[in-house]
Amino acid sequence: MADGFGLSKELAAETAAVWEKVKDHTTPMEWPRQAELISEINRLKKERDAVILAHNYMTPDIFHGVGDFVGDSLALAKEAAKVDAKVIVQAGVHFMAETSKILSPDKTVLIPDLRAGCSLASSITGEDVRLIKQRYPGLPVVTYVNTTADVKAETDICCTSANAVQVVEWAAKEWGVDKVILIPDEYLARNVAAQTSVGIIAWAGHCEVHKRFTPQDIADMREAWPGAEVLAHPECPEEILQAADFAGSTAAMISYVENKRPAKVVLITECSMASNIKGDVPEVDFVGPCNMCPHMKRITLENIRDCLRDMKFEVTVPEEIQERARAAVQKMVDLPPPSKPARYDLVRAKHTVAVELI
Repeated sequence: MADGFGLSKELAAETAAVWEKVKDHTTPMEWPRQAELISEINRLKKERDAVILAHNYMTPDIFHGVGDFVGDSLALAKEAAKVDAKVIVQAGVHFMAETSKILSPDKTVLIPDLRAGCSLASSITGEDVRLIKQRYPGLPVVTYVNTTADVKAETDICCTSANAVQVVEWAAKEWGVDKVILIPDEYLARNVAAQTSVGIIAWAGHCEVHKRFTPQDIADMREAWPGAEVLAHPECPEEILQAADFAGSTAAMISYVENKRPAKVVLITECSMASNIKGDVPEVDFVGPCNMCPHMKRITLENIRDCLRDMKFEVTVPEEIQERARAAVQKMVDLPPPSKPARYDLVRAKHTVAVELI
């Protein structure tokens, strides 16, 4: 029991449910300090009228301990748009905080570390998008939500991995075209192209975590853990998805594990996601590599506490950029949700992949 770690009875009782979620990923040495911080953060949230949006790639102590809303970027964007709290703390990376500010302009949006960036978001600028539109006039620009506000401001509609196919097909129909610009993730664009007859024009941006995985990694894992089911994220190269048993958005992977409850699972994505799902399906054995996002891991319980205590660091977006970016994000939010979480089946791909790389 948690109070066996030297916690007061009150603190042990307050954090007991969290301990049950994180005990496979937190040592007895770490837990007393984490429990204290979780309690302090939850108290500060009430004082500041704040909520914490915790991405799937946060560590379990954050995800299960202090996250008021948890999930992928699409889910968090929707919560940011409708939450009543005065203050939003983004337990994620900077572009997510910008998106929260875009959808909730009257709220104070904080991020615990301004250095929490994203290799994919850094791969493209608003000026790049303006040049792309000059090169391909008349084609709609669909932009992955993992981008900065100035990029979203040059965009017709945003998407996430959960709804990218749906958004691409909607844009092609709405504009009456057979090609769509889908930026900036090259691998997501190629994997979307296999699921639709719409032609895709892509940008050579990548997530440094998902790009690192290789087919040999999967072969080695299958040898090490026979029978383990391999699930991959569509930000991985096509050959990774072809080698996996299942490929889908973070929501789709979570749904797969929760519904099928396989004995052993390898998640080809940022490894904190496996740790967080484990808290809800303790009978599933998650095995495999741990590729961590160095940017996500800049967010800690300590700097979340400091963020709420000192009301730092505030994320702002210039009003003119905010308005144009909001239109692109809102179009995505207003679309009906996909009938089921996106699956990227490259083994039985529906279409010959035709991608033009800018």
